[in-house]
Amino acid sequence: MRFNLVICVLFGFLLAEFSVAVVFKMTNFECESYNKSWFVFHNCRLKAINRNKVILNMNGTILHPSCDIQTHLKIYKRENGFKPWLFDTKIDACRFMKGKYNSAAKIVYSLFQSFTNINHTCPYVGPQIVEGFYLKPELLLLPFPSGQYMLAIRWFFEKKLQFDTNVSFLFVEDFGKSK
Repeated sequence: MRFNLVICVLFGFLLAEFSVAVVFKMTNFECESYNKSWFVFHNCRLKAINRNKVILNMNGTILHPSCDIQTHLKIYKRENGFKPWLFDTKIDACRFMKGKYNSAAKIVYSLFQSFTNINHTCPYVGPQIVEGFYLKPELLLLPFPSGQYMLAIRWFFEKKLQFDTNVSFLFVEDFGKSK
């Protein structure tokens, strides 16, 4: 019994020695409404809390009920400018909220679902809020190489482009430092 305890303690020290320090924070957030008679942004900004934690606040209003919402998600990696990387997918948002059918959208949604009121099925109308959202590395379900990325989401209501949201973020794994 005592031998097992010693082995567990030694294994714990070894894991602590080789643990990975992660920097996962947002660096820029842009919102643009193309049809202010349908969707209006009131607040769209990042706020630095400390050196490694930045929170995102977004407040917008859908002025007319919408039951046909499509999104176009693209992720870019910065390599001499932003280049397409990993996924480029179109999602029926109303269908997605009924049953999480798309794995790429599921990863993105899992990151911010606890910070938003966008957690119900269609129709969507009124205030749409994301408040105090920050990136948690433990929720990221894919292994990412270190680098700078941008998630671009185009939002279509009734098959017409209404607005864009672009979030740039930094992901750095440092194998030499411990948490």
